[in-house]
This record gives sequence, C-alpha cells and structure tokens, in this order.
Amino acid sequence: MDDTKYGTRNKRGDFTPNEPLEHAPLFAFPPRPLALLKWLPSYFLPWNVLWLASAAAWWAWVVPEAEVMKSLHWGWVLWLFAVNCVAVFVFYGGMELQLYVRRTQGTRFKYNAKWPADHKSSAFMFQSQTIDSLIRAFGTGVPIWTAWEVLVLWAWANDIGPWVGLMDNPWYLAAVWLILPVIHEFHFFLIHRLIHTPFLYKWVHSVHHNSVNPSPWSSLSMHPVEHLLYFATAAYHFIIPSHPLLAIYQLHFAGFGAVVGHIGFDKIEMGEDKGLDSHAFAHYLHHKYFEVNYGDGLIPLDRWFGTWHDGSKDGDARMQARYERRKAKANARA
Repeated sequence: MDDTKYGTRNKRGDFTPNEPLEHAPLFAFPPRPLALLKWLPSYFLPWNVLWLASAAAWWAWVVPEAEVMKSLHWGWVLWLFAVNCVAVFVFYGGMELQLYVRRTQGTRFKYNAKWPADHKSSAFMFQSQTIDSLIRAFGTGVPIWTAWEVLVLWAWANDIGPWVGLMDNPWYLAAVWLILPVIHEFHFFLIHRLIHTPFLYKWVHSVHHNSVNPSPWSSLSMHPVEHLLYFATAAYHFIIPSHPLLAIYQLHFAGFGAVVGHIGFDKIEMGEDKGLDSHAFAHYLHHKYFEVNYGDGLIPLDRWFGTWHDGSKDGDARMQARYERRKAKANARA
C-alpha cells in the first residue's frame, strides 16, 4: 500500500495520518445520528467481535465445569494460566514477528520510523525493550490477568455475585456486551489518571512509559501494581448483573486489546490495496507526549478535562499552551 495517500512523513520518517483524531459520536451533543450510524461498524469490527469470539472459545473449550471450579486448586488454575500464556505468546508474538521482526510492511504506516530492537537502553532489563516486555508480561501480567479470571469463575461457581443465566437472559446480556467497552474506557481513564500522579508515576507507571516507541510486546510491559489495576476491569461484573462469559470477554478486551493500542502502525496491510485500521494513534500520542489522551476516545473524557490531542498541529499548540499555563502556575507558587 502507498501510505502517502493516507498521511505524511516528517524528516525522520515518522508517519502521521492525514485525518485528525475524532471522538466516537456516542456522547455527541447535539446528537449526530448519521455520524453514529457511520461509526457503528468500527465499534464491532474487527476487534470487539474478535474478543467476543475468543471469549466464547474459552467458555466452550477452556473453562472447566462449574463443579470443578467450586474449590480453588492448582489443576484448573494452572490450566487457565497455561492457555492464557500460549494465547498471548501466539497473538502478541505473531504481531511482533510480522511487523517488528520480519518487518513485512517496512515502515509503511509506522508512527515512529525507528525500530525498538535497534536501540539499546539502560531503562530496560538487559537493555532490551523486547526482553524487558516479555519478562513483565509473563512474569506478572498474565498471572494477574489469570488471577482475575480465576476469581470471577470461582465466584460464579459458588453463586457469589449478581450472575444471570446465559440462555435465560440473552437480550439483556447482549446489551451488557454492548456497553462493556464503554465501562472499560471509563475504568482505564480513571486508573490512568491515577497512576500519572507524581508518586505513582515514578514508582509504577514509568515502567510502561519506558516504551516511548511501543511495539506489541510493550502492551503488558507494566509494573505489577498497574497490572492489578488494569485488569480490575473484571471487577465490574461483581457490581452489574452479568455472566462470566462477558467477564472473560472484558479481560480479553483488556489483555488482547492492549496490543491494538501499542501496535505502532496506523494500518496493518492485508494486501496490496487493503489495510486494517488499528485505531492506535490516540494511545501512540500518549506514549509520545505522556500527558495527553489518557483514554482512547470512545468517551470524550480527555476533551472534557482538556487533555485531548488529535494529532494535528492545533493539537500540538493546545498541548503547548496547557504546558505553559501549568508552568506559569508553578512559577507563581514558587
């Protein structure tokens, strides 16, 4: 594909899409029904449907019988952990292999033209972003992801929580599925702002921001405290009437979906003239500028709180103006 039809490159070769980022029209006021209808397919395809399919596969072929899960024992817990490890290795690793190891589409659509593997840094274990990310992903990321999964399934098996039957309430559960990405966005924004406070940023979130030029393996490169907070998105199923299938979906949305935000490419080429939109630009800008786009734009929280960056020169100007105002306040207090 010719990426110059879709964006521009600076002198360093970094790609920027032509179209500025826009928030989803879900919360537009006044309402924009035509824009909402045009946007809806991208809400489902491909990612949300893919995570639902993976959750259904887990429910059908991975999750043990309820009677087994009534008691916590290593057999079924390690089984879930092993499956999650294999799935993460295949999905994350497949993306990394194609785009960052084999470099099958070169730097076409790549936001940052540099390759993380070509640059060693003392910020990472063994001076390697990839090795550091692998250790953190499988050392604490997948274990904590699995721990939340185990907690949900154990609670369901013991009838702890507001669970509803899958076949008895299909339309209600379909409605819950529709709003779960919105709940995740709200949760992600809140914990993201929390871990950007000075103390938590220094000791927790800075680990993730070491990956200024993220790749798929950067997705779960986090401090264990951040892993715990991030996958706590599953805890909402102890508040709203739900089903563990949807809790697994939400964990997959958080776990596998993290790759989407860290893939580093605007499009994944699917042929000579076709590409799959990654929707990764908003979060890439967060890694680049640190104090913008705490959410991904599904809810206009960043716009409401003045931290939205749409990738344009106007966005740069607004970010700089915000920085100058903060600097002036700090100088005044001093």
